[in-house]
Amino acid sequence: MSTDVRPEGHVASSSPVEPEAPRRPGDLTFRESLRWLWRQVTSMRTALVLLLMLALAAVPGSVVPQSDVDALEVTRWQEANPRLTPIYEWLGLFSVYDSVWFSAIYILLMVSLVGCILPRTFVYLRALRSRPARAPRYLTRLPDSTSWTTDEDVETVLARAREVLRKRRYRVDATDETVASERGYLREAGNLVFHVSVLVVLAGVAWGGLFGYQGGVIVLQGGGFSNNLTQYDDFAPGDLFDPSEMEPFSFDVTDFDIDWLTDGPRAGMAQKFVSHLDYRETPDSPVQSYDLRVNHPLTIGDTDVFLIGHGYAPVITVRDAEGNVVSSGPKPFLPSDPSFRSFGVVAAPDAQPQQIGLEGEFYPTYAFTPDRGPFSAFGDAVNPAIVMQAYVGDLGLDDGVGQSVYVLDKDDAELVENPDGSLFRIELAPGQSVELPNGAGSVSFDGVQRWNRIQISQTPGKGLALTGVILALVGLLGSLFIRPRRVWVRARERGGSTYVEVAALDRSGGQEITEELDRVVAAMRGTDPDTAPDTDPETKGSKP
Repeated sequence: MSTDVRPEGHVASSSPVEPEAPRRPGDLTFRESLRWLWRQVTSMRTALVLLLMLALAAVPGSVVPQSDVDALEVTRWQEANPRLTPIYEWLGLFSVYDSVWFSAIYILLMVSLVGCILPRTFVYLRALRSRPARAPRYLTRLPDSTSWTTDEDVETVLARAREVLRKRRYRVDATDETVASERGYLREAGNLVFHVSVLVVLAGVAWGGLFGYQGGVIVLQGGGFSNNLTQYDDFAPGDLFDPSEMEPFSFDVTDFDIDWLTDGPRAGMAQKFVSHLDYRETPDSPVQSYDLRVNHPLTIGDTDVFLIGHGYAPVITVRDAEGNVVSSGPKPFLPSDPSFRSFGVVAAPDAQPQQIGLEGEFYPTYAFTPDRGPFSAFGDAVNPAIVMQAYVGDLGLDDGVGQSVYVLDKDDAELVENPDGSLFRIELAPGQSVELPNGAGSVSFDGVQRWNRIQISQTPGKGLALTGVILALVGLLGSLFIRPRRVWVRARERGGSTYVEVAALDRSGGQEITEELDRVVAAMRGTDPDTAPDTDPETKGSKP
């Protein structure tokens, strides 16, 4: 490569320097791409799409049972749909509102709303400080306009116009020949309040999800509950939940009433039910009573106690081959149909020489037909019975892996059969018992108790969310009923008289602007808008 030495001693290359390739039309730099992406995310169209997506994403949370709402219902659904369960778990459909994809839509919507609201707020503030728009050159060309002549001088007409428009809550700006006025600025404020309220609602829901909790527990009639973590059957805390914020209340279910439908196609179904509670807000507080009904929660501090379901708990006692009681007490069974036909299991891990497990159904009003087999003819416990199968062997209760109390691990267990090889079935009414074949043990059905499914939740952001809903209604009403309008008045001398032009414009496209123009003109002329004559052949639009 040849070089040349310049007088200053600098060495310059003789090789030609390749010029940079010109940027093609439409190509964006990295910074321009980010700006374009931000504009797309913060556009009102994107916000509306994300709001629709959020509404659609919430649909599975209403259709599919949620683990943080009713873990028992989730367990029952999973047992009834074993093939779909892995897919639903992978998609997070059993906990929709905690899933990654729902959170992504939620966060994007908040970012989009903030990006929409801030620029519009600055534009609105500039509009508040700006003067009303100047009058067009030819007012009578507007659809809603009128004109007339008068003997009053120009200053008197314009002064009266300013007075009339200010009384009608217009913001006025006047020159030597014209008066420009505008009102309805609060319409845009209503739009902004509505959008801000959506953010407030989202923030309230997020606050409750982060700092609150939701749990469920089954409480037997006559049993009680204390609000601490060890008492819950299932518990779903927020990511920032502090257990010290839990209200120290307790309650006892003293009684339970239920009304049954006896006539019509829904006979045998529960119509309404109420759980009678005695509760204390603190350990030192006096005992108070409350009738807990569906959609009528008991509120203690920031915590709500809901009654969301009920069922039966057969009292079953299991004895092993040595005659020892290895399981005894009420076992909540899960209803599987409106007649409260219920499914449940009983496990006796301490039975000797082999563990004993029972799996079957409870029928509040037992009935049998050759076509249907056993079923419940009525929801009330008129003729209760249990029909179960027995298993002996390893039930997987000692391997350290958690199991649902409504699932019996039968992989390493054997189904109990009669000595002749036929299936052994336990069919018992209250007070009856049966011996298991081969001296494996015995089972007795001692009675029936009721249980209540109680949901307890603490949602600290519900007040903020309610405030957002109220603000949304206020903003929506403002944006619907406030009409942004402009009125212009021009007065000038013509042939020894004063020629007056008045025009009005409704920026929201309403049809009442003609009436507004008539009222303004009538007030300026001191006449009734329904009887005032038209004095000028050049009048267009409204005729006062």
